[in-house]
Amino acid sequence: MITITQSPASPPANHTASGRTFFGHPIGLGPLSLAGSFERFAYYGMQSLLVLYMTHWLLQPEHIGQVWGLRALERALGNGDMHQSPQKLASYIFGLYAGLAYLTPIIGGAIADRWVGKTRAVIAGAVMMTMGHIFMAFDQTFLIALLFLLLGLGAFRSNHAGQIGALYPAGDERRADGFQLYMFGVQIAGILAPLVCGSLGQNVAWRWGFTAAGVGMTIGLIVYVAGLGTIPVNSAARAGNQPIQLTRHDVRNIVILILLLPVLTLTQLGNQQTFNAYLIWGEANYDLMLFGHALPITWLLSFGAVVSTVVMGLSVAFWRAWARKRPEPSELAKLTIGATFSALAPLALAIATRNAGGPHHVGLGWALAFHVLNNIGFAHSLPVALALYSRMAPRGTCGTMIALCYLHLFAANLLVGWLGGMYEPASAVSFWLWHAGLIAAAAIVLFFVWLVLGGEFASTPQKLTERATAIRSSFEAIAE
Repeated sequence: MITITQSPASPPANHTASGRTFFGHPIGLGPLSLAGSFERFAYYGMQSLLVLYMTHWLLQPEHIGQVWGLRALERALGNGDMHQSPQKLASYIFGLYAGLAYLTPIIGGAIADRWVGKTRAVIAGAVMMTMGHIFMAFDQTFLIALLFLLLGLGAFRSNHAGQIGALYPAGDERRADGFQLYMFGVQIAGILAPLVCGSLGQNVAWRWGFTAAGVGMTIGLIVYVAGLGTIPVNSAARAGNQPIQLTRHDVRNIVILILLLPVLTLTQLGNQQTFNAYLIWGEANYDLMLFGHALPITWLLSFGAVVSTVVMGLSVAFWRAWARKRPEPSELAKLTIGATFSALAPLALAIATRNAGGPHHVGLGWALAFHVLNNIGFAHSLPVALALYSRMAPRGTCGTMIALCYLHLFAANLLVGWLGGMYEPASAVSFWLWHAGLIAAAAIVLFFVWLVLGGEFASTPQKLTERATAIRSSFEAIAE
């Protein structure tokens, strides 16, 4: 038997004593939801422009020399070739940034719990992200901007979500609905950000798109500070630790979940590539003329966010209807289904590229097919993986296992950046076939894991409550 320790959690404060509520929820849900929505608006707005900005402007020969520290970063990445394409270098930088955007919140959550507390961490994170968006408006400070954004994300993301959960006392059934209200705002932000920031960045000037994202983050900071009186004040846990006992069975389950991480990494390649090479490919291949007007390619990200919202809702409704007549599949079965659909999405792009007669000859019907298939896969991958890791976590280690699960997104984005650097218009068919093949390989592995372990890893009636908690934990990730 193995013993580990964790800090005790402090009980949430009651913030409804004044009688005021936010749609029947603790009043603090209002400023927390609004602040989170504006943070996501800034994040998605900036990310929708990042690769396009680097490829079309910042990394072009006439501008690349102005970026402070870029040559040092190239050497650190092992890609110091002065003649490599802007798109290749942009993909490497995107992969590093997007990967670290999933890693730093894990570190930030641990720092807040141990030393500074969630409230201070969220404020510091919002300030750093605001500064980062300001720095994005200038070519010279591009890498400084990314650093501030990553540090800010690390301090803000996980701690902000933790404060939403702290609004509710143990056993309060409103918690799930509260996270749904929060995620509704996040989904709206994900739809609006590429429309607003993308249009300004592509049609007016890059800095205007980044400035719009910065304005959104500034509003989020103001809303959060203004609502501090209604938000749980969480201090760092400095008291003694409580031991957690791990049995051999617990250790075995943890090892299995760790071994699943590389497989889950591959399932995310198509979805995470949408902010990278997909934009470059789509800009060159889609027929973006609609009613006589050329659509900015970033609008397809907003379209994808709409599809994601609809597909997620239909997926939940489908499995609820299924469960009325027959047993619902286990998480491993759903992960296998998700990986299969995820593999079909880049396969559709490969077919579209092969059948296209030339540039801008791919109809938007293929965009619809890609986003529908991709989001069906996503609905059965990340939220389900989070539910699995939470449910299989030994008692008292749920937060640690959720953090462990997020590591596959860190690895996926690093891999997406490397793969994106291999994109060339002449080999686009092979590029998307590689994605489809890697995801399909993950689906095959998951299928055999399900056959071997599906019965043991399947849900049981006694664990329905744990699973509901796990699904609530996944709400924060649904809009990714």
